[in-house]
Amino acid sequence: MSIWEYANPKKFIATTTPLVPWLLWGAIAILTVGLIWGFFFTPDDVRQGSTVKIFYLHVPSAMMAINVWIMMLIASLVWLVRRHHVSALAAKAAAPIGIVMTLIALFTGAVWGQPMWGTWWAWDPRLTSFLILFLFYLGYTALWAAIEDPDTAADLTSVLCIVGSVFAVLSRYAVNFWNQGLHQPASLSLDKEENVADVFWYPALVCIAGFVLLFVALVLMRTASEIRLRRMRALEARMRS
Repeated sequence: MSIWEYANPKKFIATTTPLVPWLLWGAIAILTVGLIWGFFFTPDDVRQGSTVKIFYLHVPSAMMAINVWIMMLIASLVWLVRRHHVSALAAKAAAPIGIVMTLIALFTGAVWGQPMWGTWWAWDPRLTSFLILFLFYLGYTALWAAIEDPDTAADLTSVLCIVGSVFAVLSRYAVNFWNQGLHQPASLSLDKEENVADVFWYPALVCIAGFVLLFVALVLMRTASEIRLRRMRALEARMRS
């Protein structure tokens, strides 16, 4: 069996539709456990107090905001190379989810930054690159809406996605590139010495897993909707002609 078989819209819908409810309910269950564990059963931080608990929303949403764009990049490259419509529609379907994830990350970061830094916003390299990534998300969705021909829209948005990937990388690694920024280094790392304490680490991992499952469920559901919408528009065009 080849993964390219699922580039067939009919097979994609038939395969993914039964999975979506399981993924969605699994995501809700895991997120519920992770957030309750993190917010109610972990101690306050010595320096940050109860503010540290924003971590359980901020870190997963920020990770997903960046990784959703990377997923869109891969899907866009598949479209440009192999011209599979499902990949282009999957990238289109993922963009609004990425916008919501970016907004959650920006909002929770501001809520955390005000007591920690004394300001809601700072032109820190990581924050600035993250804001630019958010603007690329908006531009990407606007470009899809502005172009009537779907293949032309897929081509141009794919190019935009490649350009915007620079800021996705900067959002992830800006702290390493510019040490003078206010933003702290990565809270979760494979390096045990750089990681947060286990009492915060484990519920954070549960929350991240919940966010990932939620994204997978939503992107599969939205991609199937985009496929059906494209079919409807094709049928309408045939009827008019």
